[in-house]
Amino acid sequence: MSNTVVIIPTYNEIENIEAIIRAVLLQSNQLHVLVVDDNSPDLTALKVKELQKEFLDRLFLEVRREKSGLGTAYIHGFKWSLSRGYKYIFEMDADFSHNPNDIMRLYEACAVDGADLSIGSRYITGVNVVNWPMSRVLMSYLASKYVRLITGMKINDTTAGFVCYKREVLEAIDLDNIKFIGYAFQIEMKFKAYLKQFNIVEVPVIFTDRTKGESKLSSGIISEAIFGVISMKLKSLLQKS
Repeated sequence: MSNTVVIIPTYNEIENIEAIIRAVLLQSNQLHVLVVDDNSPDLTALKVKELQKEFLDRLFLEVRREKSGLGTAYIHGFKWSLSRGYKYIFEMDADFSHNPNDIMRLYEACAVDGADLSIGSRYITGVNVVNWPMSRVLMSYLASKYVRLITGMKINDTTAGFVCYKREVLEAIDLDNIKFIGYAFQIEMKFKAYLKQFNIVEVPVIFTDRTKGESKLSSGIISEAIFGVISMKLKSLLQKS
């Protein structure tokens, strides 16, 4: 399983970073972690560097010059991982909203059961979200329904950020041509994989909102997703014609 890496993008996650790294690496001695930090003022990267001394050859760090968006952080991590030969590449938040104990379930969906892309889904078995106000639960749930309607994807949790990719999926997607950097990035990546007819499965997970640090969600990110989905779908139709 040393062919598996978990990418964790960070910006001011000093309160969570050590605990999440330890929790992830505890899942398997062969699992690797890549932290992509956007030059956090709270010195998140410095804490990672300290931990690298303990987790030699398992914990890696890429520091970017400034905060440039979730999507570009993941693209940076994808390219880094592909260049180093990893076969299974994860997206995961730093704030414990994604439970590290679910990593092996997503891994097995790809490595054992044959999925090309496995999604840690909040909505495949109802609504499995903890500590969110009802307004945000409804917004997220309806957003996924909206995306599913517009794009035609048979995915219940289209905005999920807990994902395992086989490297073949990322190699088939033109990463330099991914348009969105915020909330819509997760939708666009799934849509690109869907258009290329990769086998996408959803694994039920419980999403727990962060208890430490600040959320990065903003109204601009949400509007990008709402209007971006329509343009994304129209572009795919025009390319077919």
